[in-house]
Amino acid sequence: MRDQLSERDGLRAAAEQVADLAGKRAGAAEAERRLHPEVVRAVLDAGFARHFVPARWGGDAGTFTEVSRAVAAIGESCASTAWYASLTAGLGRMAAYLPAAGQAELWRDGPDPLIVGALMPLGEATPSDGGWRLTGRWPYVSAIEFSDWALVCAMVRTDGRPQARFFAVPRAAYTIEDTWFTVGMRATGSNTLVLDDVRVSAEMSFTRDVLTVGTAAEADAPCHRVPLKAANGLGFAAPILGTATGALKVWTSWIAEKVRTAPANGITGGPGYDAVLARSAAEIDAARLLLDRVAAVVDGGPVGALETARNGRDCAFAVDLLVGAVDRLFRAAGTRAQADGNALQRAWRDANAAASHVVLQFDPAAAAYAAQAWHRP
Repeated sequence: MRDQLSERDGLRAAAEQVADLAGKRAGAAEAERRLHPEVVRAVLDAGFARHFVPARWGGDAGTFTEVSRAVAAIGESCASTAWYASLTAGLGRMAAYLPAAGQAELWRDGPDPLIVGALMPLGEATPSDGGWRLTGRWPYVSAIEFSDWALVCAMVRTDGRPQARFFAVPRAAYTIEDTWFTVGMRATGSNTLVLDDVRVSAEMSFTRDVLTVGTAAEADAPCHRVPLKAANGLGFAAPILGTATGALKVWTSWIAEKVRTAPANGITGGPGYDAVLARSAAEIDAARLLLDRVAAVVDGGPVGALETARNGRDCAFAVDLLVGAVDRLFRAAGTRAQADGNALQRAWRDANAAASHVVLQFDPAAAAYAAQAWHRP
């Protein structure tokens, strides 16, 4: 797919092709609780895995603006595919925080391996022979069935103190348990990753503090000098933006036809269709503007503590707006929208499920923002 696109077309143009394919497969993917292999391959061919990979390994070292807009475009057709595309891109950025030797190992065959991840420190690692012995269970690892590598977080003890570290492990090192049975985002296949006393060499690990601060080893692009919390919410919010945009398009096409034929059908008025359309579209537009600003901030250079906290606030608030819009559209769509396989009920379930992610909760984001804002003139 990349070979068919000019450099000027970029990731967004490739995303349109992915969206078309993903939309055709969305119903079956949800039923099977996994993405279709053709869709998985299309996302990789489009360039999502390599988007943040350092240029020295053949990657694009791209921008947050480009990838978030491309993810949202896919989300209009399939939230699960957009979620996978966004996480795969983000984990490529995180892998750039490995030591140089670890990066060389991970990208030795090119910049497009499918990296999955688990960011909560649920495992335990013990120092061993200059490396680590790693054991643990990490649930909710999206697209794990198709993965080449995984980046997982575990606790270790250094000089008697607990420390969170990330470890890169190849597919042969971990097993998968089928545990993903959910009300929404079903096609992400977010099953459980299991490691049992696996040795990880020192070059395949880095501390969580390094990622939090946002200075990658031999960083030569702006995307590798961004604190995690300044950008993390964007990767989870962009799929929901796409989902809400797609829901609005579906709803509008239905209601436009209903309004057009209303006199012939004896319908004298709808349940506030004008207000539903205007308010939902405005909320989605407002959310898009907020997320565009988040992306512009992290693309624009050094990001301070206040900007980091504001970005987290903006992502959480944008998602609240998006979920509110989708809820309103679903309520105003009538019984038709509740049918199995209907695109609007799937968008409603997916948006609400995705919005439950811990990174997108408004109260902790508000507290982090206020902690910075109270102390600024």
